[in-house]
Amino acid sequence: MSNSIVLSMLAGLLLALALANTSAAEIDTERLVETVKVLASDEFEGRAPGGPGEAKTIAYLTSRFAELGLVPGGKDGSWTQAVPLHHTQIQGLPKLAFRYGDREELLAQSIHIEVSTVQPIEHLQIEAAPVVFVGFGVSAPERDWDDFGDIDLTGKVAVFLVNDPDFAAAQDEAVAGRFGAKRMTYYGRWTYKFEEATRRGAIAALVIHEDQAAGYGWNVASSSPGENYSIVPSEDALAPLALQGWLQGEAAAQLFVGAGLDLAEQRRLARSPKFRAFELQHVSFSADLKVNVERIESQNLLALLPGTTHPEETIMVSSHWDAYGQGEPDAMGRTVRPGANDDALGTAGVVELARVFKSSAPMARSVVFAVWTAEESGLLGSAAYAANPIYPMATTVANFTLDILQTAGLARDVILIGEGQSDLEDDLRRAAAAQGRVLTPESLPENGLFFRADHFSMARQGVPVLLLMGIAGGADLIDGGRAAGDQWIKDYIGHCYHQTCDVWSPAWDLRGAAQDIALYQLIIEDLGNSRRWPQWRSGSEFKAIRAITAGRRL
Repeated sequence: MSNSIVLSMLAGLLLALALANTSAAEIDTERLVETVKVLASDEFEGRAPGGPGEAKTIAYLTSRFAELGLVPGGKDGSWTQAVPLHHTQIQGLPKLAFRYGDREELLAQSIHIEVSTVQPIEHLQIEAAPVVFVGFGVSAPERDWDDFGDIDLTGKVAVFLVNDPDFAAAQDEAVAGRFGAKRMTYYGRWTYKFEEATRRGAIAALVIHEDQAAGYGWNVASSSPGENYSIVPSEDALAPLALQGWLQGEAAAQLFVGAGLDLAEQRRLARSPKFRAFELQHVSFSADLKVNVERIESQNLLALLPGTTHPEETIMVSSHWDAYGQGEPDAMGRTVRPGANDDALGTAGVVELARVFKSSAPMARSVVFAVWTAEESGLLGSAAYAANPIYPMATTVANFTLDILQTAGLARDVILIGEGQSDLEDDLRRAAAAQGRVLTPESLPENGLFFRADHFSMARQGVPVLLLMGIAGGADLIDGGRAAGDQWIKDYIGHCYHQTCDVWSPAWDLRGAAQDIALYQLIIEDLGNSRRWPQWRSGSEFKAIRAITAGRRL
Protein backbone atom coordinates (compact mmCIF):
# COMPACT_ATOMS: atom_id res chain seq x y z
CA MET A 1 0.00 0.00 0.00
CA SER A 2 1.45 3.38 -1.00
CA ASN A 3 2.29 6.08 1.53
CA SER A 4 -0.25 8.44 -0.05
CA ILE A 5 -3.07 5.90 0.47
CA VAL A 6 -2.01 5.32 4.08
CA LEU A 7 -1.93 9.05 4.75
CA SER A 8 -5.34 9.50 3.16
CA MET A 9 -6.80 6.69 5.29
CA LEU A 10 -5.18 8.13 8.41
CA ALA A 11 -6.55 11.59 7.64
CA GLY A 12 -10.02 10.12 7.25
CA LEU A 13 -9.73 8.29 10.56
CA LEU A 14 -8.54 11.42 12.36
CA LEU A 15 -11.39 13.46 10.94
CA ALA A 16 -13.88 10.77 11.98
CA LEU A 17 -12.49 10.91 15.51
CA ALA A 18 -12.69 14.68 15.47
CA LEU A 19 -16.30 14.50 14.36
CA ALA A 20 -17.09 12.05 17.10
CA ASN A 21 -15.61 14.35 19.71
CA THR A 22 -16.79 17.71 18.37
CA SER A 23 -17.59 20.18 21.12
CA ALA A 24 -21.15 21.11 21.90
CA ALA A 25 -20.58 24.59 20.43
CA GLU A 26 -22.40 24.97 17.13
CA ILE A 27 -22.68 27.73 14.58
CA ASP A 28 -25.55 29.96 15.67
CA THR A 29 -27.60 31.60 12.90
CA GLU A 30 -28.92 34.26 15.27
CA ARG A 31 -25.39 35.33 16.09
CA LEU A 32 -24.64 35.51 12.36
CA VAL A 33 -27.65 37.79 11.88
CA GLU A 34 -26.56 39.99 14.79
CA THR A 35 -23.15 40.62 13.24
CA VAL A 36 -24.49 41.19 9.72
CA LYS A 37 -27.11 43.68 10.87
CA VAL A 38 -24.44 45.80 12.55
CA LEU A 39 -21.84 45.70 9.75
CA ALA A 40 -24.42 46.27 7.01
CA SER A 41 -26.22 49.09 8.80
CA ASP A 42 -26.30 52.59 7.32
CA GLU A 43 -24.19 53.74 10.27
CA PHE A 44 -21.21 51.87 8.74
CA GLU A 45 -21.69 53.69 5.40
CA GLY A 46 -20.78 50.75 3.17
CA ARG A 47 -17.43 50.05 4.89
CA ALA A 48 -15.22 51.69 2.26
CA PRO A 49 -11.48 51.52 3.02
CA GLY A 50 -10.40 54.83 4.51
CA GLY A 51 -13.99 56.03 4.68
CA PRO A 52 -15.98 56.92 7.80
CA GLY A 53 -17.11 53.32 8.14
CA GLU A 54 -13.63 51.81 8.42
CA ALA A 55 -12.88 53.00 11.96
CA LYS A 56 -16.32 51.81 13.11
CA THR A 57 -15.82 48.45 11.44
CA ILE A 58 -12.38 47.85 12.94
CA ALA A 59 -13.54 48.97 16.40
CA TYR A 60 -16.61 46.75 16.29
CA LEU A 61 -14.79 43.62 15.13
CA THR A 62 -11.91 44.19 17.56
CA SER A 63 -14.38 44.39 20.43
CA ARG A 64 -16.07 41.18 19.30
CA PHE A 65 -12.78 39.24 19.19
CA ALA A 66 -11.64 40.72 22.51
CA GLU A 67 -14.94 39.82 24.19
CA LEU A 68 -14.44 36.24 23.05
CA GLY A 69 -11.07 36.12 24.78
CA LEU A 70 -8.83 36.08 21.72
CA VAL A 71 -5.57 38.01 21.76
CA PRO A 72 -4.28 40.61 19.31
CA GLY A 73 -2.81 38.91 16.24
CA GLY A 74 -0.78 41.78 14.83
CA LYS A 75 2.75 42.87 15.65
CA ASP A 76 3.69 44.24 19.06
CA GLY A 77 0.35 43.49 20.67
CA SER A 78 -1.71 45.19 17.96
CA TRP A 79 -4.98 43.99 16.52
CA THR A 80 -4.23 45.44 13.11
CA GLN A 81 -1.75 45.52 10.26
CA ALA A 82 -1.41 48.80 8.38
CA VAL A 83 -2.11 48.71 4.64
CA PRO A 84 -1.08 52.02 2.99
CA LEU A 85 -3.31 52.69 0.01
CA HIS A 86 -3.78 55.30 -2.64
CA HIS A 87 -7.46 56.10 -3.14
CA THR A 88 -8.31 57.79 -6.43
CA GLN A 89 -11.62 59.14 -7.68
CA ILE A 90 -12.18 60.76 -11.06
CA GLN A 91 -13.93 64.09 -10.62
CA GLY A 92 -16.79 65.27 -12.78
CA LEU A 93 -17.22 64.05 -16.36
CA PRO A 94 -13.92 62.93 -17.86
CA LYS A 95 -13.25 63.49 -21.55
CA LEU A 96 -12.63 60.07 -23.08
CA ALA A 97 -12.57 59.47 -26.81
CA PHE A 98 -11.46 57.27 -29.67
CA ARG A 99 -10.35 59.07 -32.81
CA TYR A 100 -10.72 57.45 -36.23
CA GLY A 101 -8.67 59.51 -38.64
CA ASP A 102 -10.25 62.97 -38.42
CA ARG A 103 -13.40 61.78 -36.63
CA GLU A 104 -13.63 61.81 -32.84
CA GLU A 105 -16.10 59.62 -30.95
CA LEU A 106 -16.69 60.54 -27.31
CA LEU A 107 -17.13 57.79 -24.72
CA ALA A 108 -19.47 58.27 -21.76
CA GLN A 109 -18.19 57.01 -18.42
CA SER A 110 -20.36 54.14 -17.05
CA ILE A 111 -22.20 53.81 -20.38
CA HIS A 112 -19.58 53.09 -23.04
CA ILE A 113 -16.57 52.69 -20.79
CA GLU A 114 -15.62 52.43 -17.13
CA VAL A 115 -12.12 53.59 -16.28
CA SER A 116 -10.16 54.54 -13.19
CA THR A 117 -6.55 55.20 -12.35
CA VAL A 118 -4.12 53.88 -9.76
CA GLN A 119 -1.64 56.68 -10.39
CA PRO A 120 -1.64 59.39 -7.70
CA ILE A 121 -1.91 62.20 -10.28
CA GLU A 122 -4.51 64.96 -9.96
CA HIS A 123 -4.69 65.86 -13.67
CA LEU A 124 -4.27 62.99 -16.07
CA GLN A 125 -3.97 63.43 -19.82
CA ILE A 126 -3.45 60.96 -22.65
CA GLU A 127 -2.93 62.50 -26.07
CA ALA A 128 -3.71 60.42 -29.16
CA ALA A 129 -2.20 57.19 -27.85
CA PRO A 130 -2.06 54.32 -30.38
CA VAL A 131 -4.49 51.47 -29.70
CA VAL A 132 -3.27 47.86 -29.83
CA PHE A 133 -5.53 44.82 -29.92
CA VAL A 134 -3.75 42.13 -27.90
CA GLY A 135 -6.38 39.41 -28.20
CA PHE A 136 -6.65 37.66 -24.87
CA GLY A 137 -3.32 39.14 -23.83
CA VAL A 138 -1.81 35.83 -22.76
CA SER A 139 1.89 35.12 -22.42
CA ALA A 140 2.08 31.46 -21.39
CA PRO A 141 5.28 29.69 -22.47
CA GLU A 142 4.19 26.51 -20.69
CA ARG A 143 1.17 26.37 -23.03
CA ASP A 144 3.19 27.46 -26.07
CA TRP A 145 1.08 30.62 -26.30
CA ASP A 146 2.17 34.21 -26.87
CA ASP A 147 -0.31 36.87 -27.94
CA PHE A 148 2.23 39.70 -27.89
CA GLY A 149 5.01 38.64 -30.23
CA ASP A 150 7.45 41.50 -30.82
CA ILE A 151 5.02 44.38 -30.35
CA ASP A 152 6.08 47.27 -28.12
CA LEU A 153 3.25 48.52 -25.88
CA THR A 154 5.17 51.45 -24.46
CA GLY A 155 2.86 54.46 -24.32
CA LYS A 156 0.01 52.60 -26.03
CA VAL A 157 -3.48 51.49 -25.06
CA ALA A 158 -3.88 47.71 -24.86
CA VAL A 159 -7.35 46.32 -25.62
CA PHE A 160 -8.01 42.81 -24.26
CA LEU A 161 -10.66 40.16 -24.65
CA VAL A 162 -11.95 38.87 -21.33
CA ASN A 163 -11.45 35.29 -20.11
CA ASP A 164 -9.20 32.65 -21.75
CA PRO A 165 -8.58 31.86 -25.44
CA ASP A 166 -10.52 28.60 -25.17
CA PHE A 167 -13.56 29.91 -23.29
CA ALA A 168 -15.81 30.15 -26.35
CA ALA A 169 -13.93 27.69 -28.56
CA ALA A 170 -15.82 25.06 -30.51
CA GLN A 171 -14.75 21.45 -29.98
CA ASP A 172 -13.10 21.30 -33.38
CA GLU A 173 -10.89 24.35 -32.74
CA ALA A 174 -7.25 23.64 -31.95
CA VAL A 175 -7.38 25.76 -28.79
CA ALA A 176 -10.26 23.78 -27.22
CA GLY A 177 -9.20 22.68 -23.74
CA ARG A 178 -5.76 24.25 -24.03
CA PHE A 179 -6.31 26.48 -21.03
CA GLY A 180 -9.18 25.65 -18.70
CA ALA A 181 -11.99 25.30 -21.25
CA LYS A 182 -14.97 26.61 -19.26
CA ARG A 183 -12.83 26.77 -16.13
CA MET A 184 -11.07 30.11 -16.11
CA THR A 185 -7.32 30.16 -15.54
CA TYR A 186 -5.53 33.16 -14.08
CA TYR A 187 -4.73 34.27 -17.62
CA GLY A 188 -8.44 35.01 -18.02
CA ARG A 189 -8.72 37.39 -15.05
CA TRP A 190 -8.71 41.13 -15.60
CA THR A 191 -6.10 41.45 -12.84
CA TYR A 192 -3.63 39.36 -14.87
CA LYS A 193 -4.35 41.41 -17.99
CA PHE A 194 -3.68 44.70 -16.19
CA GLU A 195 -0.51 43.22 -14.66
CA GLU A 196 0.73 42.13 -18.09
CA ALA A 197 -0.05 45.51 -19.63
CA THR A 198 1.90 47.17 -16.81
CA ARG A 199 4.88 44.87 -17.30
CA ARG A 200 4.95 45.77 -21.00
CA GLY A 201 4.82 49.53 -20.51
CA ALA A 202 1.28 50.27 -21.71
CA ILE A 203 -0.20 53.61 -20.74
CA ALA A 204 -3.72 52.19 -20.44
CA ALA A 205 -5.56 48.88 -20.62
CA LEU A 206 -9.19 48.19 -21.50
CA VAL A 207 -10.92 44.81 -21.22
CA ILE A 208 -13.89 44.24 -23.53
CA HIS A 209 -16.85 43.32 -21.37
CA GLU A 210 -19.02 40.28 -22.09
CA ASP A 211 -21.56 39.09 -19.54
CA GLN A 212 -20.87 35.37 -19.72
CA ALA A 213 -17.12 35.57 -20.17
CA ALA A 214 -16.75 38.08 -17.33
CA GLY A 215 -19.18 36.27 -15.04
CA TYR A 216 -21.29 39.37 -14.35
CA GLY A 217 -23.17 42.08 -16.17
CA TRP A 218 -22.21 45.60 -17.15
CA ASN A 219 -24.06 46.88 -14.07
CA VAL A 220 -21.39 45.21 -11.92
CA ALA A 221 -18.42 46.20 -14.09
CA SER A 222 -19.53 49.84 -13.95
CA SER A 223 -20.71 49.87 -10.33
CA SER A 224 -17.90 52.12 -9.02
CA PRO A 225 -17.20 54.54 -11.88
CA GLY A 226 -13.87 56.28 -11.67
CA GLU A 227 -12.90 54.99 -8.24
CA ASN A 228 -9.95 52.77 -7.38
CA TYR A 229 -7.54 51.75 -4.65
CA SER A 230 -3.97 50.52 -4.92
CA ILE A 231 -1.22 49.54 -2.52
CA VAL A 232 1.29 52.38 -2.20
CA PRO A 233 4.13 51.05 -4.38
CA SER A 234 7.77 50.78 -3.47
CA GLU A 235 10.19 53.20 -5.12
CA ASP A 236 11.52 50.54 -7.48
CA ALA A 237 8.09 49.30 -8.60
CA LEU A 238 7.01 49.53 -12.23
CA ALA A 239 5.00 52.62 -13.14
CA PRO A 240 1.31 51.69 -12.94
CA LEU A 241 -1.17 52.12 -15.76
CA ALA A 242 -2.48 55.64 -16.19
CA LEU A 243 -5.96 54.25 -16.92
CA GLN A 244 -7.51 50.83 -16.61
CA GLY A 245 -11.00 49.48 -16.89
CA TRP A 246 -13.75 48.00 -19.03
CA LEU A 247 -15.01 48.75 -22.53
CA GLN A 248 -18.71 48.03 -22.97
CA GLY A 249 -19.48 45.40 -25.62
CA GLU A 250 -21.28 47.58 -28.19
CA ALA A 251 -18.70 50.35 -27.77
CA ALA A 252 -15.98 47.77 -28.44
CA ALA A 253 -17.76 46.62 -31.58
CA GLN A 254 -17.84 50.23 -32.79
CA LEU A 255 -14.10 50.56 -32.08
CA PHE A 256 -13.38 47.70 -34.45
CA VAL A 257 -15.77 49.05 -37.08
CA GLY A 258 -13.87 52.33 -36.89
CA ALA A 259 -10.68 50.39 -37.58
CA GLY A 260 -12.27 48.61 -40.53
CA LEU A 261 -12.55 45.30 -38.69
CA ASP A 262 -15.20 43.01 -37.25
CA LEU A 263 -14.93 42.27 -33.52
CA ALA A 264 -16.55 38.82 -33.78
CA GLU A 265 -14.07 37.79 -36.48
CA GLN A 266 -11.12 39.16 -34.53
CA ARG A 267 -12.30 37.29 -31.45
CA ARG A 268 -12.30 34.08 -33.49
CA LEU A 269 -8.82 34.75 -34.87
CA ALA A 270 -7.54 35.49 -31.37
CA ARG A 271 -8.37 31.90 -30.40
CA SER A 272 -5.45 30.69 -32.50
CA PRO A 273 -1.87 30.26 -31.20
CA LYS A 274 -0.81 32.03 -34.40
CA PHE A 275 -2.49 35.25 -33.30
CA ARG A 276 -0.21 38.22 -32.59
CA ALA A 277 -1.11 41.62 -31.21
CA PHE A 278 -1.42 44.42 -33.75
CA GLU A 279 -2.02 48.14 -33.78
CA LEU A 280 -5.45 49.30 -34.97
CA GLN A 281 -4.81 51.45 -38.02
CA HIS A 282 -5.80 55.14 -37.90
CA VAL A 283 -7.18 54.75 -34.35
CA SER A 284 -6.05 56.60 -31.23
CA PHE A 285 -7.31 57.15 -27.69
CA SER A 286 -7.32 60.38 -25.69
CA ALA A 287 -8.30 61.21 -22.15
CA ASP A 288 -8.43 64.35 -20.04
CA LEU A 289 -9.61 64.05 -16.47
CA LYS A 290 -9.25 65.45 -12.97
CA VAL A 291 -8.60 63.05 -10.12
CA ASN A 292 -9.00 63.40 -6.39
CA VAL A 293 -6.08 61.59 -4.76
CA GLU A 294 -5.69 60.67 -1.12
CA ARG A 295 -3.32 58.42 0.75
CA ILE A 296 -5.03 56.37 3.41
CA GLU A 297 -3.81 53.99 6.08
CA SER A 298 -6.28 51.16 5.92
CA GLN A 299 -6.14 48.17 8.24
CA ASN A 300 -6.23 44.40 8.19
CA LEU A 301 -7.59 42.97 11.44
CA LEU A 302 -5.93 39.93 13.02
CA ALA A 303 -7.01 37.97 16.08
CA LEU A 304 -5.13 34.98 17.49
CA LEU A 305 -6.17 31.84 19.32
CA PRO A 306 -2.79 30.45 20.49
CA GLY A 307 -2.08 26.77 20.15
CA THR A 308 -0.77 24.64 22.99
CA THR A 309 2.05 22.36 21.82
CA HIS A 310 2.67 23.73 18.31
CA PRO A 311 1.70 27.41 18.49
CA GLU A 312 4.17 28.36 15.75
CA GLU A 313 2.04 26.44 13.22
CA THR A 314 -0.96 28.49 12.18
CA ILE A 315 -4.29 27.81 10.55
CA MET A 316 -5.88 30.89 9.01
CA VAL A 317 -9.60 31.67 8.73
CA SER A 318 -10.44 34.81 6.78
CA SER A 319 -12.98 37.08 5.14
CA HIS A 320 -12.96 40.72 4.05
CA TRP A 321 -14.55 43.56 5.99
CA ASP A 322 -14.78 46.11 3.17
CA ALA A 323 -17.71 46.77 0.87
CA TYR A 324 -18.39 49.45 -1.76
CA GLY A 325 -19.11 52.50 0.37
CA GLN A 326 -21.60 54.96 -1.09
CA GLY A 327 -22.57 55.57 -4.69
CA GLU A 328 -25.28 57.13 -6.81
CA PRO A 329 -28.83 56.97 -5.41
CA ASP A 330 -30.90 54.02 -6.54
CA ALA A 331 -34.62 54.16 -7.38
CA MET A 332 -35.42 54.27 -3.66
CA GLY A 333 -32.87 56.99 -2.95
CA ARG A 334 -30.42 54.66 -1.18
CA THR A 335 -26.73 55.49 -1.59
CA VAL A 336 -25.10 53.05 0.84
CA ARG A 337 -23.89 49.78 -0.71
CA PRO A 338 -23.85 47.79 2.53
CA GLY A 339 -22.39 44.47 1.41
CA ALA A 340 -24.58 42.43 3.76
CA ASN A 341 -23.74 39.18 2.02
CA ASP A 342 -20.51 40.39 0.42
CA ASP A 343 -18.93 40.05 2.89
CA ALA A 344 -20.56 40.95 6.20
CA LEU A 345 -21.99 37.43 6.30
CA GLY A 346 -18.60 35.82 5.66
CA THR A 347 -17.10 38.02 8.37
CA ALA A 348 -19.89 36.99 10.72
CA GLY A 349 -18.86 33.39 9.98
CA VAL A 350 -15.25 34.13 10.94
CA VAL A 351 -16.43 35.65 14.25
CA GLU A 352 -18.65 32.62 14.87
CA LEU A 353 -15.78 30.22 14.23
CA ALA A 354 -13.69 32.20 16.72
CA ARG A 355 -16.47 31.80 19.29
CA VAL A 356 -16.89 28.06 18.87
CA PHE A 357 -13.15 27.37 18.89
CA LYS A 358 -12.60 29.54 21.97
CA SER A 359 -15.35 27.69 23.81
CA SER A 360 -13.93 24.29 22.82
CA ALA A 361 -10.89 22.39 24.01
CA PRO A 362 -7.62 24.14 23.11
CA MET A 363 -5.93 22.95 19.92
CA ALA A 364 -2.26 22.13 19.44
CA ARG A 365 -1.88 24.57 16.55
CA SER A 366 -2.75 28.26 16.58
CA VAL A 367 -5.66 29.72 14.64
CA VAL A 368 -5.43 33.20 13.12
CA PHE A 369 -8.68 34.99 12.33
CA ALA A 370 -7.97 37.53 9.60
CA VAL A 371 -10.40 40.10 8.24
CA TRP A 372 -8.92 41.91 5.24
CA THR A 373 -9.34 45.36 3.80
CA ALA A 374 -9.76 46.32 0.14
CA GLU A 375 -10.76 42.95 -1.26
CA GLU A 376 -13.19 44.65 -3.60
CA SER A 377 -10.33 46.68 -5.06
CA GLY A 378 -8.29 43.66 -6.14
CA LEU A 379 -7.53 41.60 -2.99
CA LEU A 380 -5.25 44.40 -1.77
CA GLY A 381 -5.40 43.75 1.97
CA SER A 382 -4.64 40.05 1.71
CA ALA A 383 -1.97 40.75 -0.92
CA ALA A 384 -0.29 43.22 1.44
CA TYR A 385 -0.31 40.60 4.19
CA ALA A 386 1.03 37.90 1.88
CA ALA A 387 3.91 40.19 0.93
CA ASN A 388 4.69 40.94 4.59
CA PRO A 389 3.21 38.08 6.64
CA ILE A 390 3.12 38.23 10.41
CA TYR A 391 2.95 34.43 10.59
CA PRO A 392 5.38 32.74 8.17
CA MET A 393 3.77 31.31 5.06
CA ALA A 394 6.00 28.25 5.35
CA THR A 395 4.34 27.26 8.63
CA THR A 396 0.83 28.41 7.75
CA VAL A 397 -1.00 25.08 7.54
CA ALA A 398 -3.88 26.28 5.37
CA ASN A 399 -6.18 29.20 4.65
CA PHE A 400 -9.97 28.89 4.83
CA THR A 401 -11.87 31.81 3.27
CA LEU A 402 -15.55 32.74 3.54
CA ASP A 403 -16.83 35.17 0.91
CA ILE A 404 -20.55 35.34 0.03
CA LEU A 405 -22.66 32.50 1.44
CA GLN A 406 -26.02 31.42 0.10
CA THR A 407 -29.00 32.61 2.12
CA ALA A 408 -31.66 30.23 0.77
CA GLY A 409 -31.56 27.42 3.33
CA LEU A 410 -30.24 23.91 3.77
CA ALA A 411 -28.56 22.13 0.86
CA ARG A 412 -27.82 18.55 -0.08
CA ASP A 413 -24.40 19.44 -1.42
CA VAL A 414 -21.35 21.69 -1.07
CA ILE A 415 -19.99 23.57 -4.08
CA LEU A 416 -16.28 22.86 -4.66
CA ILE A 417 -14.33 25.77 -6.15
CA GLY A 418 -11.08 25.19 -8.04
CA GLU A 419 -11.32 21.41 -8.21
CA GLY A 420 -8.03 19.53 -8.38
CA GLN A 421 -5.82 21.94 -6.45
CA SER A 422 -5.09 20.38 -3.05
CA ASP A 423 -5.96 17.51 -0.75
CA LEU A 424 -7.99 19.91 1.38
CA GLU A 425 -10.70 18.88 -1.07
CA ASP A 426 -10.60 15.42 0.51
CA ASP A 427 -11.10 17.01 3.94
CA LEU A 428 -14.05 18.97 2.59
CA ARG A 429 -15.54 15.83 1.07
CA ARG A 430 -15.26 13.93 4.38
CA ALA A 431 -16.69 16.82 6.39
CA ALA A 432 -19.59 17.14 3.94
CA ALA A 433 -20.27 13.40 4.21
CA ALA A 434 -20.43 13.78 8.00
CA GLN A 435 -23.27 16.26 7.40
CA GLY A 436 -24.96 13.89 4.97
CA ARG A 437 -23.93 15.99 1.98
CA VAL A 438 -21.84 15.54 -1.15
CA LEU A 439 -19.41 17.72 -3.10
CA THR A 440 -20.55 19.23 -6.40
CA PRO A 441 -18.01 20.91 -8.73
CA GLU A 442 -18.74 24.58 -9.38
CA SER A 443 -21.24 24.99 -12.20
CA LEU A 444 -19.82 28.36 -13.24
CA PRO A 445 -16.06 27.69 -13.51
CA GLU A 446 -15.85 30.34 -16.23
CA ASN A 447 -16.34 32.98 -13.52
CA GLY A 448 -12.84 32.29 -12.21
CA LEU A 449 -13.87 32.45 -8.56
CA PHE A 450 -10.71 30.66 -7.47
CA PHE A 451 -8.83 33.83 -8.44
CA ARG A 452 -11.39 36.33 -7.14
CA ALA A 453 -11.23 35.97 -3.35
CA ASP A 454 -8.58 36.63 -0.72
CA HIS A 455 -7.47 33.02 -0.37
CA PHE A 456 -5.75 33.46 -3.75
CA SER A 457 -3.20 35.81 -2.18
CA MET A 458 -2.17 32.97 0.14
CA ALA A 459 -2.19 30.38 -2.64
CA ARG A 460 0.27 32.51 -4.60
CA GLN A 461 2.64 32.11 -1.66
CA GLY A 462 2.16 28.32 -1.62
CA VAL A 463 -0.34 28.00 1.24
CA PRO A 464 -3.05 25.35 0.56
CA VAL A 465 -6.47 27.00 0.50
CA LEU A 466 -10.21 26.40 0.48
CA LEU A 467 -12.91 28.88 -0.53
CA LEU A 468 -16.60 28.66 0.24
CA MET A 469 -18.60 31.04 -1.95
CA GLY A 470 -22.30 30.66 -2.60
CA ILE A 471 -22.22 32.09 -6.13
CA ALA A 472 -19.99 29.31 -7.49
CA GLY A 473 -22.97 27.26 -8.58
CA GLY A 474 -26.58 26.68 -7.69
CA ALA A 475 -26.73 24.48 -4.60
CA ASP A 476 -29.11 21.51 -4.51
CA LEU A 477 -31.42 23.08 -1.96
CA ILE A 478 -33.65 21.00 0.25
CA ASP A 479 -36.43 23.40 -0.62
CA GLY A 480 -36.56 23.66 -4.40
CA GLY A 481 -33.55 21.63 -5.52
CA ARG A 482 -30.94 22.81 -8.02
CA ALA A 483 -33.40 25.07 -9.82
CA ALA A 484 -33.95 27.07 -6.64
CA GLY A 485 -30.20 27.28 -6.07
CA ASP A 486 -29.64 28.57 -9.60
CA GLN A 487 -32.43 31.12 -9.17
CA TRP A 488 -30.86 32.40 -5.94
CA ILE A 489 -27.60 33.10 -7.80
CA LYS A 490 -29.42 34.70 -10.74
CA ASP A 491 -31.33 37.02 -8.42
CA TYR A 492 -28.33 37.97 -6.30
CA ILE A 493 -25.80 38.52 -9.10
CA GLY A 494 -28.34 40.10 -11.43
CA HIS A 495 -29.70 42.61 -8.94
CA CYS A 496 -27.84 43.04 -5.67
CA TYR A 497 -24.17 42.08 -6.13
CA HIS A 498 -22.18 45.25 -5.31
CA GLN A 499 -25.43 47.21 -5.28
CA THR A 500 -27.48 49.08 -2.70
CA CYS A 501 -29.87 46.15 -2.29
CA ASP A 502 -27.21 43.82 -0.82
CA VAL A 503 -28.91 44.25 2.56
CA TRP A 504 -29.85 41.95 5.40
CA SER A 505 -33.37 40.63 4.99
CA PRO A 506 -35.64 38.81 7.45
CA ALA A 507 -36.35 36.46 4.53
CA TRP A 508 -32.78 35.10 4.73
CA ASP A 509 -32.58 31.44 5.70
CA LEU A 510 -29.07 31.05 7.12
CA ARG A 511 -29.25 27.37 7.99
CA GLY A 512 -27.33 26.56 4.80
CA ALA A 513 -24.71 29.21 5.53
CA ALA A 514 -24.30 27.76 9.04
CA GLN A 515 -23.87 24.31 7.48
CA ASP A 516 -21.04 25.59 5.31
CA ILE A 517 -19.31 27.44 8.12
CA ALA A 518 -19.53 24.27 10.22
CA LEU A 519 -17.57 22.42 7.50
CA TYR A 520 -14.59 24.63 8.30
CA GLN A 521 -15.16 24.00 12.00
CA LEU A 522 -14.84 20.24 11.44
CA ILE A 523 -11.78 20.45 9.20
CA ILE A 524 -9.93 22.93 11.42
CA GLU A 525 -10.61 20.91 14.57
CA ASP A 526 -8.95 17.98 12.83
CA LEU A 527 -5.98 19.91 11.43
CA GLY A 528 -5.56 21.86 14.65
CA ASN A 529 -4.69 18.72 16.59
CA SER A 530 -2.79 16.80 13.91
CA ARG A 531 0.75 16.76 12.53
CA ARG A 532 -0.61 16.72 9.01
CA TRP A 533 0.31 19.32 6.38
CA PRO A 534 -2.17 19.56 3.48
CA GLN A 535 -0.48 19.14 0.09
CA TRP A 536 -1.04 20.61 -3.36
CA ARG A 537 -1.97 18.17 -6.13
CA SER A 538 0.73 17.23 -8.60
CA GLY A 539 -0.83 19.35 -11.35
CA SER A 540 -1.22 22.50 -9.28
CA GLU A 541 0.83 25.56 -10.22
CA PHE A 542 1.32 26.26 -6.49
CA LYS A 543 2.97 22.95 -5.60
CA ALA A 544 6.47 24.09 -6.58
CA ILE A 545 6.18 27.25 -4.48
CA ARG A 546 5.27 25.24 -1.38
CA ALA A 547 8.05 22.73 -2.02
CA ILE A 548 10.72 25.42 -1.57
CA THR A 549 9.95 25.62 2.17
CA ALA A 550 9.28 21.91 2.78
CA GLY A 551 12.17 21.66 5.25
CA ARG A 552 10.47 24.05 7.64
CA ARG A 553 7.49 21.73 8.01
CA LEU A 554 9.29 18.53 8.99
